[in-house]
Amino acid sequence: MTGTSAQPGSALNAARRERELLALGASETIDVLVIGGGITGVGVALDAAARGLRTVLVEKHDLAFGTSRWSSKLVHGGLRYLASGGVGIAHESAVERDILLTRTAPHLTRALPQVVPLLPTIGAAQKTLVRAGFAAGDVLRRTAGTPAAVLPRSRRVAAAEALRYAPTVRRAGLRGGLIAWDGQLVDDARLVVAIARTAAAHGASVLTRVAATEATGTTAVLRDELTGETLSVRARSVVNATGVWADQVDPSIELRPSRGTHLVFDAAAFGGLSASLTVPIPGSTSRFVFAFPAAHGRVYLGLTDEEAPGPVPDVPHATESEIDFLLDTVNTVLREPLRREDIRGTFAGLRPLLRTGADSTADISREHAVLTSPTGLITVVGGKLTTYRKMAEDTVNAAVAHANLTAGPCRTRDLPLVGAVTGVARDRIEAPTRLVERYGSEAAAVLDLARADAALAEPVAPGIDVLAAEFAFAVSHEGALDADDLLDRRTRIGLVDTDRKAAAPAAEAAFAGH
Repeated sequence: MTGTSAQPGSALNAARRERELLALGASETIDVLVIGGGITGVGVALDAAARGLRTVLVEKHDLAFGTSRWSSKLVHGGLRYLASGGVGIAHESAVERDILLTRTAPHLTRALPQVVPLLPTIGAAQKTLVRAGFAAGDVLRRTAGTPAAVLPRSRRVAAAEALRYAPTVRRAGLRGGLIAWDGQLVDDARLVVAIARTAAAHGASVLTRVAATEATGTTAVLRDELTGETLSVRARSVVNATGVWADQVDPSIELRPSRGTHLVFDAAAFGGLSASLTVPIPGSTSRFVFAFPAAHGRVYLGLTDEEAPGPVPDVPHATESEIDFLLDTVNTVLREPLRREDIRGTFAGLRPLLRTGADSTADISREHAVLTSPTGLITVVGGKLTTYRKMAEDTVNAAVAHANLTAGPCRTRDLPLVGAVTGVARDRIEAPTRLVERYGSEAAAVLDLARADAALAEPVAPGIDVLAAEFAFAVSHEGALDADDLLDRRTRIGLVDTDRKAAAPAAEAAFAGH
């Protein structure tokens, strides 16, 4: 199955951006203008375009520039929300997880075992709570219709099996482990790009490096961040999907951001970890620290939940106390404690939570809200990555109703994203597994670039599992406009400074001649 080309009309690149920006300046009123190119914004753009609406998305920076690239890369089934009585959002999460795993993005998702080691530090009461939670997760999986062949049921395992999943767990006192299964993304930023390209294939204009400097329910002033030129556009509906910056576009709402921080390690530090090592946080019945395998031979360790008042930075940073908290918590179950010098990098993201009172951000519901301002501007906030599709559906429904738009029904429950492939078809793709996991059916197209040019068949730097052909494909098809887009979002090389420096020359070279 070589020679497979990319989905027609899905390619995003500098030439298309310039062409569609020019057309936008000369066009009549559009149906839906979406501000924000994170997971929610691209989800709204895809839903609207798939319903036949003339859709334009603008993003001040790059796709997945904000919170959407700083997640845990997990497709949660909503288990933690049951602990606080959130049955509805837990079921919604399980349903949306099933849609991602089995229909829309099977190439970008996989089942991930999560193991809780039963050590003396975990008392009988806590063990009972975890087992009850995992059993409830099985119920959620079944009610969402997810087959056990996709996500196996939870179970208790012997110490030897727990150690096969997590080899660096301490052996002394280990009484086995509890195993449950959840979903994992190959990468969150790659999911955003795939959704954006699918929207483009359905006729949406996806314009990065374009800022909305003013916005109402029917108008916006846009500025090309590359040239400084501005233009005014009219839209029948304007959607504010800017996440933690939403209150800057619509001052009538008030957000209460919280920061989630992760640490980055070489996979060797966890000895071949093949599951999410799940460590209960002392004093909490529903919160855990996770260490899980990630792209490029790494392990991510997270997650904190700290209030983040004050101005919202473009790129949040981990605090010293968060680093200490994560290390101290995971070290309670490890044979050899991890040290600061083992950390290869860190990343932190801000969650756009609605201010709801005096509760801590850890207790605020992750349910989303779709709000309409006095000018008619529609803002969507809250929620989480797993439920992006349902958030988008609710938002487009609100836009259609508010602006009385003529639109078809929502199609995104069964609309495969660019590259989606499963089963036998996936096995027939003649490309390395790591390419198939990143590009699905388009892996062969990336490999064809490498076969046509020997230079593109080489890694972007020694010891890094990214081909120069992947950088070239990101420039021609995935909307990358500069080296940072390649290093920080189309791949995650940039999370480790030494890797970023090693790959930077190849990233710059990818734009030669463009």
